[in-house]
Amino acid sequence: MKKQIQFISQTALMLALLIVVQMLTRSLPTYVTGSLVNALLLLSTFLIGLNSGLFIALTSPFLAFILGIGPAFIQILFFVAIANAIIVTLAWLLAKNSISSTTKTARIKSSGGLAIASLAKMTFLWLGLVKFALPLIPGLKEGQIKVISASFSWPQLITALIGSGLALFLVPMLKKALKK
Repeated sequence: MKKQIQFISQTALMLALLIVVQMLTRSLPTYVTGSLVNALLLLSTFLIGLNSGLFIALTSPFLAFILGIGPAFIQILFFVAIANAIIVTLAWLLAKNSISSTTKTARIKSSGGLAIASLAKMTFLWLGLVKFALPLIPGLKEGQIKVISASFSWPQLITALIGSGLALFLVPMLKKALKK
């Protein structure tokens, strides 16, 4: 029971932190907000666990939408949620055993796993949202499609890689600090 309460409270704290970061950085470039969001998704995953990371990955786009800080079209949220789940799941599978280590080999393995997860997130958003879904969303004008397409293509890779780098830097320090 104690572990469940700890899991719920830590996950809620990370979700609240993510929402606060989104609110505070919404007027800043996507590179700032997106990078911090990706970092918090990965920190939640590696510090609390995959279930925590997935919960935050899947719910945060909808909470951001409700608070008026996310994409303006609800159809986009499903793609963002799935893309978040992709980066979290692949990062967990490819880097969970090496991200806390300080050895050079483990750091390289973690970096590679996080890069693959970042690329997968961007690829899903580009193929699924930009190439498939956007043309099918009723009411979108050509100018809106161009703006959304520009946001959900290569900038997603940049923000995912920056967020991954932040997580790669912070996870070992935070795990060490939390043990004390």
